[in-house]
This record gives sequence, structure tokens and C-alpha cells, in this order.
Amino acid sequence: MHLTVIARILGIFLMLFSITMVPPIIISVIYDDGATDAFITAMLLILGIGFTSWLPVRRVHEELRTRDGFLIAALFWLTLGLAGTLPFMIADKPGLDFADAFFESLSGWTTTGATVMTGLEYLPKSILWYRQQLQWMGGMGIIVLAVAILPMLGIGGMQLYRAEMPGPMKDSKLTPRIAETAKALWYIYLFLTISCALAYWAAGMSLFDAISHSFATVGIGGFSTYDASIGYFDSPLIEGIAIFFMLIAALNFSLHFFAWRNRTLLHYFEDSELKFFFLVLGGGVLLAISALWYTGTYDFTHSVRYGLFEVVSVATTAGFGTSDFSVWPVFLPVLLFMMAFIGGCTGSTGGGM
Repeated sequence: MHLTVIARILGIFLMLFSITMVPPIIISVIYDDGATDAFITAMLLILGIGFTSWLPVRRVHEELRTRDGFLIAALFWLTLGLAGTLPFMIADKPGLDFADAFFESLSGWTTTGATVMTGLEYLPKSILWYRQQLQWMGGMGIIVLAVAILPMLGIGGMQLYRAEMPGPMKDSKLTPRIAETAKALWYIYLFLTISCALAYWAAGMSLFDAISHSFATVGIGGFSTYDASIGYFDSPLIEGIAIFFMLIAALNFSLHFFAWRNRTLLHYFEDSELKFFFLVLGGGVLLAISALWYTGTYDFTHSVRYGLFEVVSVATTAGFGTSDFSVWPVFLPVLLFMMAFIGGCTGSTGGGM
């Protein structure tokens, strides 16, 4: 176990993470929300801790082994989860204690989407942006981003990639070099995020809300800037956009890469995992709509609207809400939780098996 190399890499991670405090600082200045000092303080603390960890071992260069990659992947989530608590604790609003701040930070990084924060619409805009940004960075797996950067710093990334990526993707490279693979995935991820934000904006969201919700939609995290989630907007068009991008993000990103490189969509129809995913999803949607309409929970139009959205949202592990499915009749809540357990496809930003 190369502990000195691991300490060096984690130090670099922390220093890189400190830079991500810049966008919330800019947002705080624009909206004059009073959280600027909190983010500057957090940035300096994280930068200082990372620099202190990196400096003594900066000249250590050893080849990483696979087990080193697994350890770094585990320590990565723990270390950046802990670092991510600082703005939540330092800012007057929300002013969380350590346990709640760590929960919120780790929920964002892992795109779980569970939250201990309420009254979101009354919090500083920069705090809301920061929550969404955590999910966006965690969505693709920031380690995949790291392997695009670390080779420039003389650190091999294949062990990190194998430790982080699930299923059959861990042994396949979309491009000859692993760093190029990571960059390709992130270019696609960024393109989908921008497209989603523009679609939300065109559908009536403010620019701030559009970008914030695009982070959580493409990252399949489910954080929102409102307690009522997507239901706050009460817009079938916005819900339709969310459904489309949640489905896109729940597919294997290698499929998107091949579509982009080869300028064809035919391989989507040939992928067995995609076909099974949509078969399960379609069955869940039909069951949900039928049960909601048959039991008189909603009329047919609203049964289709709420049934379709909630099934896609839960099955892709996004967790956006437009209605309270926990009080839906008969077997539907159990059905949704079972579908969430299956989750998105291998190599997607979704969770599940």
C-alpha cells in the first residue's frame, strides 16, 4: 500500500475541490446573499489542508496498484464529503451542525438526493447553487474527471477508473488513452447539462433555476431549489423535459459516446440492457397509470402525468417529486421502491444494482 502516494493524490483532490468554491462565491456576489465570506473561508481552509497534505510527499512518484485505486476511491468520498460540509456549517444560513452538514454533503456527492434542509427557497442562492453543484460533480463520478487531470500531474488514472466505474465498463476504453476516455465522458455530460438547462429556461424557469435543476437532472440526484421539487413549477412541459433528460442520463454513457463519434443511433436499439431497462420502465409506468386511474386517485390525464413522472423519477433514482407517491394506493409505493433498487443502466449517472 503506497500511503505517501495516496496522501499526495488526496491533497491534490482537496486543492482542486477548493477551486469549485469560486462559482458559489460569484453567485453570492451577484445576489448579495451574505454567504460570500463563508465560501471564501471554506475555500481557503480546504486549499490549506490539501496543500499541507501534498507538500511533504510532492516528490513521491510510485505506480498505483489496483488496491490503491480502491482505497483512494473510498477515501475520496469520505475526504471530499467531509470537506463539503464547511459551507453548510460556516454560513449563517443554513448554519447546520456537523452531522447534518456531513449528511447533506455526502448525499450530494453520492447523488442520493436525501436532504435534512427545509425552507430551501429562503436560503442564500449561493448555498442552493452549491448543493446542486455537488450533485453535478458526483453524478458522473468526479474520479472520472480526476483521471482526465491527474495524468497531467504525473499520476496514472487507470486504477482509479477501474475502482470507480461499475460493471463491464471498467475493463473497456472508449478511446486508446484512459484520460481521453474520461474527457470524452465529461464532454458528453457537459453537453447534456447545457442542453437540459436551455430547455428548462425556454420552458419558463429562471436562468438560475434552470441551471440548478439541470445539474440535478443530468446528475440524477434530485436536489431542487424548492421544497416542492419539480412540483413547484406545476408545468407539464417542465416535467416532460425532466423525464427526457432523466432517461438519457440513466443510459450507459458509452452508448452516447458511440452515437457522438459514429453519428448514428442504431446501436441504441441493439443494446440488450437498454431494451430491458425500457421494458421494465414501461411496465412500471403502465401499472402505475392503470392503478391510479382505476382507484380514482386522479382522473386519466393526471394519472398519466403523475404516474409517468414519478415512475421515471424514482426508477432512475433521481427522486424529483410532483406528488406524494407514499400515499398512493395498493402496491404502487412498493413497486416504485423495487424499481429504484434496479436503478439506471451500467455506466450511467443513476444508482441501483
